[in-house]
Amino acid sequence: MPVQWRVQAQRRRRSLRVIWCLLAVLLATITVDTAPVSGAGDLNGPYVALGDSYTSGPLVPNPIADAGPCERSDHDYPALVAFARRAPAFRDVSCGGASTDAMWLAQLPGRAPQLDAVGPDARLVTLGIGANDINLMGIVSTCGALGLADPLGSPCKNHYTIGGVDQNEVSIRATSAKVALVLADIHRRAPHARVLVVGYPDIVPQDGPGCWPHVSIAPGDLPYVRSIERGLNTMLAGQSARNGATFVDTYSPSFGHDVCREAGTRWVEWLVLDSPAAPIHPNALAMVSDALQVLTALGR
Repeated sequence: MPVQWRVQAQRRRRSLRVIWCLLAVLLATITVDTAPVSGAGDLNGPYVALGDSYTSGPLVPNPIADAGPCERSDHDYPALVAFARRAPAFRDVSCGGASTDAMWLAQLPGRAPQLDAVGPDARLVTLGIGANDINLMGIVSTCGALGLADPLGSPCKNHYTIGGVDQNEVSIRATSAKVALVLADIHRRAPHARVLVVGYPDIVPQDGPGCWPHVSIAPGDLPYVRSIERGLNTMLAGQSARNGATFVDTYSPSFGHDVCREAGTRWVEWLVLDSPAAPIHPNALAMVSDALQVLTALGR
């Protein structure tokens, strides 16, 4: 085995040890007090988790075998929340690649629309959606590709704002109405449920030049990528407030854990993985953080 391969393998093993040690400690923390909190999502009925891959946790140990192409992990944040709050029933139908359309339409053959899992008995529903509607992963990947060729400019911002119209702002506005419809339908199907909308974590550094070429987004494009992330989360927070839901901010708590950080500190992986996760997706540490934010919103 070449030396560099051995070094990478050792780094990954160290990273895994760090992640699982922290996961064990944090999971112990959130299970210290699992008594229901009156008026704060008692979980005296089923918990239903809806969402995309930022909810389902593809490649985060351990994959659920019968989840198939949806690539759900048994340590995604809904599973951690369900365990911590001792949910009497738990239905996690989150699925990689899901957009708001997957709430009403079968995303995959043989799979029901996600909203079919929401019934009148539900007492807690979490929703993590919107990234695929605006193609967030495609935007970040495009920025990375353009940054390789033009690291000194702002090629990604130029690409998406050609003609003076920011295509991604338009997409976020269009998605806003769809999220509102999803929330309205959740309330109709589960009128007694507490509804939480879970946001998206920070992907790129909040300041500084980034870490080109490891993460090949041009330094001049980092403010633009941040503006898209903030725009998506701000839209989700706004629709939550207008449609009887609680917004769970996972963006601010993830500052300092972006793709440029070392393994063990990083919560979102880039294209070269040091921790088990899909590229440009949250790892196990991010799932623990998201679970803690959800539990806090429930009144822990």
